[in-house]
This record gives sequence, C-alpha cells and structure tokens, in this order.
Amino acid sequence: MADSVGTTLKRFVLWDYSRGTWQYEVMVTLILAFIFLTPREFFRDQPKPKNVVMVTTGQQETTFLIDPHMLAGMQSPAIEEAANRIIHSQAGGKKRNVVRVEPVFDDEKEIRGFLAYTKP
Repeated sequence: MADSVGTTLKRFVLWDYSRGTWQYEVMVTLILAFIFLTPREFFRDQPKPKNVVMVTTGQQETTFLIDPHMLAGMQSPAIEEAANRIIHSQAGGKKRNVVRVEPVFDDEKEIRGFLAYTKP
C-alpha cells in the first residue's frame, strides 16, 4: 500500500501520466485551481509605484516627480546630477537637461518627493 502511494506521488511530481487520463486531468485541475483561486495577498504581490513620473509638459519645460528614496542623503549639486541620470534612463534615451530640483514636502514637513524641471 505504501509502495503504491509512493509510486503515485512520484508519477504526480514527475508529471508521468499520459494526456487524457483521469490522473492528468486531476493534475491540470489542481494547477488551474491554484492559479485562479489563490488570493493575491498570499504572494504579497502588490503593484509597485513608479520611481519617476512625468508630471507636466510645457512648451519649454518638462517636470518629473522623483521618489525621495532615489535622491536620499544627497546635497544640491549631486542631487541635480543624479536626477539628470535618473530622468535620462527613464525617458527612453531622450536627452533632457535638469534645470533645477525642488523638494516636495507634506503637511508634517517631510520630503515626499523631488520635482525636477528639465529642458530639452
């Protein structure tokens, strides 16, 4: 009895059943049930927000909102250089020059992001 259970489990794990058999159908049904019935929270799969978002586009200027963690702990000249690199990599290779970078604060005076103003 234990040998037949072991053989059945081995064949199940190694996908050894022929197509069209009831064992094959059970395996496919179990896999599909797992895919469609498992809640998203089980995998902690949540959408990740973008780090750089184009906010506005004017005639002469384009503004990007950059996640504060990407520029954390940098001083003024280094922030502009880092913002320039980040925007260049996110803009699909389009050349944009960062004119200025301004922090965005919330009501509690914590930095929520950086606005980078660019010109083509």
